[in-house]
Amino acid sequence: MTDIREHVLKIKHISVIFDGFKALTDVDINVKRNSIHFFIGPNGAGKTTLLDIICARTKPTSGTVHYYPLGRNAVRLTGMKEYQIVNEGIGRKFQVPSVFTALTVMENMVLSLKGHKRVWESLFYKLSDKDEMAIMEVLRKVGLADRADVRAGSLAHGEKQWLEIAMQLVQKPEIIMLDEPAAGMGKPETFRTGELLKEIKKDCTVIVVEHDMDFVKQIADTVTVLHEGKVLMEGAVDEVLADQTVQAVYLGRGGERYAGN
Repeated sequence: MTDIREHVLKIKHISVIFDGFKALTDVDINVKRNSIHFFIGPNGAGKTTLLDIICARTKPTSGTVHYYPLGRNAVRLTGMKEYQIVNEGIGRKFQVPSVFTALTVMENMVLSLKGHKRVWESLFYKLSDKDEMAIMEVLRKVGLADRADVRAGSLAHGEKQWLEIAMQLVQKPEIIMLDEPAAGMGKPETFRTGELLKEIKKDCTVIVVEHDMDFVKQIADTVTVLHEGKVLMEGAVDEVLADQTVQAVYLGRGGERYAGN
């Protein structure tokens, strides 16, 4: 029981083969609850494929993924549909922001509320006081409360990223997965994003695929290094980045800042 309470996600013996190419091979990873867990590695390491497995965009050739929500029985994610996994409390943000640029920040948030997924219905949906309070609380957390009536298309790049994170948070997920959330950001925006994720982890486990090593060093609790579809090493960020094997196959190829996709 202790292990189940400690970990929110268990990835066991996951392998993925695409037309003979081994994208992932026997991957085992446990993700601790209320942590920030990074997947890093060179190009083709299998990082994004692993996120695809968790959220059912890709079906594994073998292996399982189990999810341990608080107060409920364990859930086997392997074999479920994408929408079912979202409903279980697992959200995902992709690298390119997918906000509705013609709508306001508030309208984008309303669209994300559970049960109000149709655009036409959502635009004419009368918010309850409870819904509005929940939305404004999340917008304050991401620093967009004063931008609620602004069209999303006029937001800066970093603000769009924060809005999309907010759109995930308003659904109250237990796990949120982020694919390169710092991509395209300057250092001040990247730092602010890191501080935001540290705040988010108090209520939600955060899984991140990232290439910016300064960002990883800022906030990582656990780092898993993938290489050629296998787990090369896992541990605390300083321990991982100091490892000679990691430096040889990863950091030595592109420096400490960039690691590819």
